[in-house]
Amino acid sequence: MEENKIRVGITQGDINGIGYEVIIKTLMDPRINDFCVPIVYGSSKIAAYHRKALNIDNFNLNVIAEASSANPKRSNVINCVSDDVKVELAKSTEEAGEAAFLALERATQDLREGLIDVLVTAPINKKNIYSDKFHFTGHTEYLEERFGNGQKGLVLMVNDVLKVAVVTGHVPLKQVSSYITIPTILDKLEKLNQTLIRDFSIVRPRIAVLGLNPHAGDRGLIGQEEEEVIIPAISKANDKGIMCFGPYAADGFFGAGSFKNFDAVLAMYHDQGLAPFKCVAMESGVNYTAGLPIIRTSPAHGTAYDKAGIGKASEESFRAALYLACDIFNSRKNYTRMTANPLRKQDVEISGVVE
Repeated sequence: MEENKIRVGITQGDINGIGYEVIIKTLMDPRINDFCVPIVYGSSKIAAYHRKALNIDNFNLNVIAEASSANPKRSNVINCVSDDVKVELAKSTEEAGEAAFLALERATQDLREGLIDVLVTAPINKKNIYSDKFHFTGHTEYLEERFGNGQKGLVLMVNDVLKVAVVTGHVPLKQVSSYITIPTILDKLEKLNQTLIRDFSIVRPRIAVLGLNPHAGDRGLIGQEEEEVIIPAISKANDKGIMCFGPYAADGFFGAGSFKNFDAVLAMYHDQGLAPFKCVAMESGVNYTAGLPIIRTSPAHGTAYDKAGIGKASEESFRAALYLACDIFNSRKNYTRMTANPLRKQDVEISGVVE
């Protein structure tokens, strides 16, 4: 039974933010250990510092040297940084950025070697982690380079009522339109459709596609991207058997609650999709990096320096990220099992699960 538990790697993120608080609060629930083996990549000393700041004295992490030594009945920690690292709550420091990077490097190496099954990342500060070693705009881009084999991932924000993916992620707004092409949209729709099938066990996903311009271009009166790019991309996706619809004007689509009629939404750019998502699901939302061979989730919030060390941070989003990572791991196992048998695979293809 213990051998079947999912090994969850957890990176500490920015040590001056709320990362350790949400990690500790989540792992304090003993039910977590019933289905997974948490392994925190960070520092037992830093964890102890945060426990003291939060007046938590009924929780400890089991210190291990490597993931293979994890206690299946405990929450574990691998020390990835020097004991001399200084915690400065609510401050952005180069030392905190380096500590976040070292934990992420160790965890992704273990993920590559199969020592952990899934990765859950606490929030980083994209500015202080940036260096000649980490020259990325976020976790997504870093993981694409490590695991994508030349393929791009897909930012997918998830909660119980809404799933939102974006065509362009961390891209300046003035450059967005140059990234909106038929091949790019089609690639994102294919990835989104496949992840809904494989990772969320949805047999025939329905995907809503948003327009780029106000009123979805108003038939060419407010920009040409909808007529020249987005609609042809939707048509090509339909020809591939993907059930996608649109383009919809984003304001009316979210304002009227139309997202409830779909399994997922593809937005054209970051804030178009993430702003309404976080209005609906800031406390419970999860950021999932779809479209890659590995499973990585993260809470929807950031480092929240203003809440660091005062015990006010909610662990709901981080806990949801841990649960989702395990759910996706199990969904992928089921999908692999269902499609491995040639006869069963034929049944699945007929029902539309495999394109």
